[in-house]
Formats: sequence, C-alpha cells, structure tokens
Amino acid sequence: MTTTVTKRAATGALTGLALGDALGLPTEFDDVPSILAKCGPWREMDLPRPAVVTDDTQMTLALGHGLRTAMDRGPLTPERLQRPVREEFVEWWRSPENNRAPGSTCLKACHLLSREDLPWQDASQVHSKGCGANMRVAPIGLAPGLTDEQRAGAAQLQAALTHGHPTALAASDLTAHAVRLLAEGAEPTGLIGLLRSYAYDNRTRYHEFWLGDLWTRAQDPTPGHFIARGWDACLDVLGRLREAVRTVSPETDPCLATGEGWIAEEALATGLLCFLLFVDEPLTALRRAACTSGDSDSIACLTGAFAGAHLGADAWPAGWADRVEYRDDLLALGTLWDVRP
Repeated sequence: MTTTVTKRAATGALTGLALGDALGLPTEFDDVPSILAKCGPWREMDLPRPAVVTDDTQMTLALGHGLRTAMDRGPLTPERLQRPVREEFVEWWRSPENNRAPGSTCLKACHLLSREDLPWQDASQVHSKGCGANMRVAPIGLAPGLTDEQRAGAAQLQAALTHGHPTALAASDLTAHAVRLLAEGAEPTGLIGLLRSYAYDNRTRYHEFWLGDLWTRAQDPTPGHFIARGWDACLDVLGRLREAVRTVSPETDPCLATGEGWIAEEALATGLLCFLLFVDEPLTALRRAACTSGDSDSIACLTGAFAGAHLGADAWPAGWADRVEYRDDLLALGTLWDVRP
C-alpha cells in the first residue's frame, strides 16, 4: 500500500533546483552592482524567457535517472549505483546539449569514465572540491527507502565519480542529509545544529564499502585522516553560516559571509544561508541567491532544492514551474519519489 505525501517534497525540491539554476544562469560571473544594473531590484527579478538551465540541472537529472535505474534493480549497493550513474554521466558528457559551460573537473572525469577498462577511482579528480559534486546530489536525499548508510555512501560515491576531494564528498553527504531532513519536516531553525552534529559524528568515518581505495589516490596516511579533512572544512563553514544567519542583512551579498560558492562547502553554506534568510519566501530566497557575486546558478539551485524540500511543490508558482527547461523529466522523478511506502 502506498500513500502520497501531500507537500510533494521531491517535486518541490527538483523544481526549485531547476528554477534557481535558470534564474542564476544570466547572473553567474557578474558582481552584484552589475546584476542590479542588468536586472533591476533583486527582489523583482523574473524568471528568464526561455527558462534555460545549466549543467547543474542536467547532471542532477543524470544522477536521478541513474539512481532510479539502480533502485529498480534491487537494494542499493555501490556496484548497483556506480554502473548506471557512470553511464548517465558519460551520456551527458557526449550529449550535444552539454553546452552550458560545464566545469572542467566534470568534463575531465567523465572523459575518463568513458573508458570501460578504467576503475572509477582512477577517473576521480581527487584534488578537486568544486561545487559540481553537491549541486547535483539532491536526488540521493529525496529517493525513498534508503537507509542512513546507503544515503551517505551513495551521496559520497556519486560525488567521487568526478570530484574525489574529501571536502567534495563531505559536502555532498551534508547536502543530501539537509535535503532529507527538510523533506521529512525538520524545522529550519534547528537545521544548522543538526548538520553540525552529523558532521561531528561522521568526521573520521570513511565509507570503504562505497568508496573502495579512493583515499589512496591522495597523500593521506589513513582513510580516516583523508575524510576528516573534508568534514573539518564543512564544520568550519557551518560555523560561519551559524554566525551569518544571526548577523547578515538580507540586503547584503551572502557571498561576503559564507563564500562565493565555487567550491563545495561554500556552495552548500551560501545556498543554505539564502534559504534560511527567507524560509517562508521561496521566490525571494531564489532571487537573493541569484543576485550574488559568486557561482550564482549553483548557489540558487541549492537554495531552491532546500526551499522546495521544506515547502513542497506548491512553493513554486505555476507560471514559473511550468516553463522551466526539462520540466517533464523533473516531474517524472518527483512524482516517483513523492510516493512513499
């Protein structure tokens, strides 16, 4: 027997991610004064026509499709997840639609992943902690029926297929955990504390079952030392986020408090900051995230995922949601994961 979750957190999160991506696309690489000159007051920013997205949404869908295939085949395991996600990433890399200024790490790793004779750990870019790993991880936090261990391992494995730096792994795990907490009804006021506790609890836990010997590609003496570097970076930025939520004016560029978002832990923190500044105003949160001096589309897509997971599908007006690119694919995954056993 199944029941439909009323708020439809999965549809809300995936729609919000794509809307933030489309809203932030025209403002990426611009400073705030330039954005204001081009777009007018940030609280009045409108969704572009057409509402085209970037590689952030494309790779989120690639991960979502691979995850759906893996879960259709049985209980989630590393090998069951790695194969279809690898195939989806390579298909994205080869697609003519892959023309949205994708990151160099994803391109290089996916090129190596296309070599079937190469273990995925040898394709992973272990020195890259770009935000490309955690801007796409929301599906792991939304898919029902996963244990905590499966969700954490899967979040880190999907990150490691391209971005093998321990901070990319930890930030992806934290992002998926935040999406899951919000989808399940956690209060946003306590979210930072929950994430800090999760980071402390997992600080030296290396998911060898999911990651294999990835850690040996870096220069760390032990797997625990390797992964602790990532969690320590996340704990540091979560401390900055906690202070920013209390002190930052909504009129101030959020990147000044928690970073420009080009790297994984800063994208997580700045996306969360925009969400937490406007918990009950999801469009305002997206607009604030898009009007930033950093990686505006990635920051805004994370903000949208958090807001949509918290508020559900009704957070987004139909006039926006119905015209975002890849709407049918987003709805298909959202509808699938909005039904709980």
